[in-house]
Amino acid sequence: MNKKETISSTFGRNIKVTIFGGSHEEKIGCIIEGLPEGAKNFDGERLQQFLDLRAPGNSPFATKRKEPDKFEVESEDPLTLIIRNTNQRSGDYKKLTDIPRPGHADFTARIRYGDDINMAGGGPFSGRMTAPLCIAGGIALQALEKEGIKIGAHLLQVGEVQDRMFNPMAPEIENLGNSVDKNLAVIDADCEEAMASAILAAKDEGDSLGGIVEVAATGIPPGIGGAMYDGLESILAPIYFGIPAVKGIEFGLGFESTKIKGSKNNDSFDIMHGNIITKTNHAGGILGGVTTGMPLIARVAFKPTPSIAKEQQSVNLRTMEREPLTITGRHDPCVAVRAVPVVVAATAIGLLDAWQERIQR
Repeated sequence: MNKKETISSTFGRNIKVTIFGGSHEEKIGCIIEGLPEGAKNFDGERLQQFLDLRAPGNSPFATKRKEPDKFEVESEDPLTLIIRNTNQRSGDYKKLTDIPRPGHADFTARIRYGDDINMAGGGPFSGRMTAPLCIAGGIALQALEKEGIKIGAHLLQVGEVQDRMFNPMAPEIENLGNSVDKNLAVIDADCEEAMASAILAAKDEGDSLGGIVEVAATGIPPGIGGAMYDGLESILAPIYFGIPAVKGIEFGLGFESTKIKGSKNNDSFDIMHGNIITKTNHAGGILGGVTTGMPLIARVAFKPTPSIAKEQQSVNLRTMEREPLTITGRHDPCVAVRAVPVVVAATAIGLLDAWQERIQR
């Protein structure tokens, strides 16, 4: 690999999004191709407000790396938007060049891309790369709202502390995670203190916690998606899994559906105000990869932050000897906290991609 080469990653069918850069490079950004004309006329102020929801340094439960994450339009054709990295401390990672951090992509990245890849701060594998994803998703979110589709998410679980799940028939998505003043985006305010205590306790121990983000979308008409690999789950899943630290996804009842019989899992059909609906929504708004018209419900699981202050065992790749490792620097004690708007963004761009296919048919 050329040392100056910037690693990029592309997803999408009708709308293609390419994310490029690295955590400690000059800039990170995204190229968006195939946007419908109306979506190109986005509200920049609203987009910035959305980006601020995941920006570092705004919460006691997040890394102290303070960056404004102000986006810039670098090019109109193709539409290219960037964020400049301004608060880097690459020295925190200098000693890690030859010692891979457990739980990180350091070892696998070196095998795949060679010794010259810049893995400071996680490089192209860093959670920082979700900022340009939020740019693309924030633009898609505005386009979907014009079609009457709304998306919201909350922190369903941190460690063993769980928030109330969305009502699958009428999810409470209003005002969830829509303010930088709200540290934890939860439905049940009573669980917020328990979540906060669990996160801070893990942080004080030099450790970290994982979590689950639950996302819902309303106003989606029936008929979006397709069979097998054209299905909406198949469109959304790779975008979710592209988010660093994601280890699991489920739609509707998901894994819980394995514990019940088909007679209970099946959503019975009914008619309300001349529209076909289902009496329950165990399917999460998707049957056979195609939307039913009921709310979309999905859950995305995040592993505990691998950068922890506790001593861990590693290997020096230069000397090929075992070596203990203690990680220093600024890290989120629970990445799921700032991942709430990221999951919203991923859902929005995937839905807009599928929506475009519906228009083209």
